Amino acid sequence: AADAASRTSAAVDRGRLLGECSNLARGLANEPGNTLTPREFARRAAAIGAEGGITVEVLDEHAIADLGMGMLLGVARGSDEPPRVMVFRHDPPGAPAYPVLGLVGKGVTFDTGGISIKPADGMERMKDDMAGGAAVACAMRAIGLLKAPIRVIGIVPATENMPGGRAIKPGDILKSAEGKTVEVINTDAEGRLI
Repeated sequence: AADAASRTSAAVDRGRLLGECSNLARGLANEPGNTLTPREFARRAAAIGAEGGITVEVLDEHAIADLGMGMLLGVARGSDEPPRVMVFRHDPPGAPAYPVLGLVGKGVTFDTGGISIKPADGMERMKDDMAGGAAVACAMRAIGLLKAPIRVIGIVPATENMPGGRAIKPGDILKSAEGKTVEVINTDAEGRLI
């Protein structure tokens, strides 16, 4: 076909971009918890999104409290590191109002299990409990650079889950941003209720 070279070049460029974004997410997930704290994750994710022309808003612990996000604040309570919520928006000119694609990624930069601490064996891997959040940040970069003709919103709540003196305890009641109350219960290492 006459345009085969052009299509091949476009496909190679698209593949390279998607590979770069995947590797960027993998690099974030491999970062140790002492360097990729929630605040640092938010800073880097905002830069990653901006590279793709994505609008990024970072909510601090005060904005999170104002929104009534008690469950996120509860998980963050045991850590000295404050939580963040990253909101990514891709709203290209001329895109239809609907549908809007929504991406949500978990951004727990280190997950000890809090007061219901996880077993020591494998604890070092809990630095990658934010891999879903990294995937969303990097997917938003790719969506922006590929100029996807659809509106996309990405949300990444980021926190540490640590066993500090203010950590949530089994039996505590937390209130979600939706206004629902949730009782904290114990789980085993695989996340099953006990």
